[in-house]
Amino acid sequence: MLERGLSAWPLAWLLGTPCPLCRKLPPLSETTGTAFCLACEQRLQLPPEGLKGQQPLTWWSSGSYGGGLRDVLLELKHRPRPELIAALLRPLQPSLEAVAAPRTGPAPLLVPIPSWKRRGNPLPPQICNGLARQLGLRHVALLERSHPVLGQHHLDRRLRLANQEGAFRCPPAGERRRRRPVLIVDDILTTGATALNGALCLKAAGWPVLGIICLARTPPRTGSQGSVI
Repeated sequence: MLERGLSAWPLAWLLGTPCPLCRKLPPLSETTGTAFCLACEQRLQLPPEGLKGQQPLTWWSSGSYGGGLRDVLLELKHRPRPELIAALLRPLQPSLEAVAAPRTGPAPLLVPIPSWKRRGNPLPPQICNGLARQLGLRHVALLERSHPVLGQHHLDRRLRLANQEGAFRCPPAGERRRRRPVLIVDDILTTGATALNGALCLKAAGWPVLGIICLARTPPRTGSQGSVI
C-alpha cells in the first residue's frame, strides 16, 4: 500500500522540484502532467503539444502570445531564466523530435535571430540553448544584422516586411560551413517579416530552411476581405 501511494505522488514533489514559474512546491493533490503547478499552468494556457502552422513559413510555437504567456515573455526579456525557458519549450519536444532526427540526411542546425541593438533581445540564444539540450541539436550564429531596423510594435505587415528587407547577412564564417538544414529560432512570431527575411538570407547562402521555432505565436487578425494581416 505504501509503495502504491508513493508511486501516485507527483514526481516533482518527491524530488523537491518547484514550479519553474512561481518557484513554489506544488501541493500533493496537484498533478498537472507538466513542469508547472496548476495555478501557473492555468495562467500560461499552453496547449499540451504546442501550436503548429504553415504560414508565412512552417512554424512551431509553445503557445499563443497573450495573457499570462505574454507577461512571462516580457519578464524573460529583462531577466532570462533558463529553467523556465526549458519548461516552456517542453510541449514542443514530441513534434520536433522527428525534425531533429530525420531518417535520412543530417540533423538540422538551430539559428537564432540576432538583434541589432547592443543590448538586444536575449531570448533567441537562450531558446537555442534549451532546444539544444532537449533535442541534441547544435546552434550556430549563421545570421547577423546588416543594418538597424525600426521598432515594429506599431507597424502593419507590409511595413514590417519593408522594415526587415535586407536586414540580415550571413557572416563569412557561416558561408564556409557545410550546408545543412536549419531551424530559425525567435521568441515571438507575429507577421513573420523578420523570420521571412532571415530565411531568404539563409536560402540565398545555400542553407535549406525547415521553419521557425518560437515561444509564442501572435494570433492572426482577419481583415475585411478575410485575409490574414
